[in-house]
Amino acid sequence: MSLDRFDRAILQALQLDGRITNSLLAERVNLSESACLRRIRALEESGLIEGYTARINQQRAGCPVNVFVNITLDRQDEVDLRKFEEAVRKIPEVMECYLMTGDYDYTVRVVVADTADFERVHSKHLTRLPAVARIHSSFALRTVQKSKELPIR
Repeated sequence: MSLDRFDRAILQALQLDGRITNSLLAERVNLSESACLRRIRALEESGLIEGYTARINQQRAGCPVNVFVNITLDRQDEVDLRKFEEAVRKIPEVMECYLMTGDYDYTVRVVVADTADFERVHSKHLTRLPAVARIHSSFALRTVQKSKELPIR
């Protein structure tokens, strides 16, 4: 989908405030309300806008600790990769999981309350994932930058 300046402005505004009214959004991006709504629907139908969510404060939700877990599998055949990915999706504390190049097969971001909580996730979930050979965990000391807005070009 090719984006013009109006589409980019709409996406920028929605990333900042997904609950903005159509009339206020239309005013901000210099469109009529009907044109703005048509564009939003087109962006949704194209899949560029995947949905709308509330951003929850991680600390106030009781899981202030981020742990980055690098996982190496025994094998990387299609079946093992699929089984691993299906299993990791079922762990509620896993916020993100990436298939990687380099030294590790996967990098996973886990959120927990504290080190004891991570020990629980590690022993009850991570070590039981299919085909896991090694797990290397690093605790984040502080979040320096965490953007929720994609650059729209």
